[in-house]
Formats: sequence, C-alpha cells, structure tokens
Amino acid sequence: MTDLPAPSTLELLVAADSHGSISAAARTLGITQPSASAALRRLERSLGLELLVRTPRGTRLTDAGRVAAECARGVLDAYTTLGSTLAALREVPGARVRVAASLTIAEHLAPRWLATLGREPRGPREGAAPDVELVVCNSAEVTRRVLDDDVALGFVESPELARGLRWSLVAEDELVVVVAADHAWAKRRALGFDELLRGGLVVREEGSGTRASLERALGRVRRTLPAHLPQLGSTQAVRTAVLHAGAVAVLSRLAVEDDLARGALVALPVPDLDLVRPLRAVWKDGETLSAGARRLVAVAQGQRTAA
Repeated sequence: MTDLPAPSTLELLVAADSHGSISAAARTLGITQPSASAALRRLERSLGLELLVRTPRGTRLTDAGRVAAECARGVLDAYTTLGSTLAALREVPGARVRVAASLTIAEHLAPRWLATLGREPRGPREGAAPDVELVVCNSAEVTRRVLDDDVALGFVESPELARGLRWSLVAEDELVVVVAADHAWAKRRALGFDELLRGGLVVREEGSGTRASLERALGRVRRTLPAHLPQLGSTQAVRTAVLHAGAVAVLSRLAVEDDLARGALVALPVPDLDLVRPLRAVWKDGETLSAGARRLVAVAQGQRTAA
C-alpha cells in the first residue's frame, strides 16, 4: 500500500490545481518555485503516476493530477475535521478525572480545591465541573501511579521529582518542628540540629514527601537522620505521638495549624534549617492534561495566588 503523502504536499497539489500553475501555487503557499517543483516530482515518484505535464507555457496538471488533487481536497478536509474534533474533545471536561495526592495535600488542600471547583460559575461552553476521583497515598506512590497511567494527575510534596514527569507549582508549604505544650522543650526559643535529631524524633515512612523534605533540609546543613527512628505511616499517627507520647516531630504547618492556634502544640525554630518546600501538580511527560484536570490545577494555583 502506498504511504499517504504529507498534508503539506497535498496542499501544494491542490493549490497547483486551483491556481493553474506551480509558480502560482508556490506564491500562494510562500515557498519557492524550485521547491514546489521538486516536491511534486517526489510525489509523482511515490505514487507512480504522471501528475504534471511540461509545456512551453509552463507546467500544468495532467488528468490524473487533477483527479489526485480532488482526492487530496477530501483528505485535507478530513485532516481539518480531525484537528477541530480533537481540539474540542480536549476542551470538554471528561466525566471523571482520576487524581492522586499525597497525604498533606489530600487532607488539607484538595478538599478546598474541590469545593471551589464545584462552585465555579461556568458558561455553557465550559460545561459542568469534572467529577474528581481522589486517591490518597504518599508522594512516592503518587509518582508511581502517574508514571503507570493509573491516574492522570498527581499532587506531591517531594522536593525532587522522578524522571518522566512534568510539573507545575501549585503552592508552598512550611514544615515546623513541634512538641506538645507540656514538653520540656515547649518554652525553648530555638533548637540545635543535634538536639532535634537525638531528642525523641519520630518521622514518616520512606516515600513520604514530608520525610524527603526533612532529609533534604538536613543534607543542606550536613546532617542525616539517625538510623533507627520510629517511623509512622501517617501524619495523624505522628501528631498523636507528639501530643500524647512526648515525641518531637517535623510536620507540615497545614497539618498542625489548629493545634498551634489552640496551644496544644508548640513550634520550635531551628536556625539555619530551611523547611520551606514546594507543592506541585505532576503528570506524565508527553501526555496532555484533560480540560477537567487543567481546571483543577488552575483552581489550586488560584488559591495560592489569593493566599
């Protein structure tokens, strides 16, 4: 089977038929006449047909060339229809957008985003708000699900991203060192690095964005987490250990802001330990986000701008 010519070559053939000569077709398409002639000669060879006849007055299409040009018009119309249809599909929100978010984002930001998305006034062209299915897991699992095409969009709090992802910043978060109000350190003005690491620290599990952010911040001051620390699988479990078991933890301010406001927890500065981190939307490189997914990212970024 003969391969179909490129759309640009078909456009040249149609233009030559419409304007009566190769030179006129070349001028219309903004190319040189030698380039146009060479392209049509290659087309003749690929199709095994004589499309052009050379006369003293110039070059014109043969009967076969005119039939081929008419067929080319139909092909170009089909290309145009395909392009406009796909563009329309990209602009219409899908019935469901499957999203994964790390625990901090899922618990403290995603509910706000989804509520805002549902309240957004939309015109008839935009359609109803997308139906979002939210999967909650740690940042490493979010990344795996995005790369495995299990979800279309992810939200992570990891300081570093895996290869194969594209991303967009949606918010910034700050980690804080916290102890209970009755802890011996509660009235301290600051902690040193070594005090933090040896003073009853509990941490999240491997793969957690909170843990990865802490490890990266410690690395910048040439410190590492001790080898044998209690590891808990959720922010709530770490928070409980701090409130009721005298532990020390580094948690998102989003997760403990209510406890800090009512005085149940106390935040302790650690000078020179930079605990600010980005929160990002991620999707697979080479993929195009659906209209619904883009709307969710836009809502998240809009709330960051308004904050």
